[in-house]
Amino acid sequence: MKTMHRFAVSAVAVAVLLGVGGCSGMSARDESTAIGAGIGAVGGAVLTGGSTVGTVGGAAVGAVIGNQVGKNK
Repeated sequence: MKTMHRFAVSAVAVAVLLGVGGCSGMSARDESTAIGAGIGAVGGAVLTGGSTVGTVGGAAVGAVIGNQVGKNK
């Protein structure tokens, strides 16, 4: 079980690093939109117990909020 946990943690770390690297050519508004979508997806998943509708809805709401926040940067 420890091996599986280590693998999962490593996979998440690699995904985060690749995601951050992919943001290098984005504008500040685009970055805010992507970050908002990610945070919204996690929040939606937590609040709805991992339902797909909650995750997608949270991502959509987070993206809209992030886009508006990024407009002021």
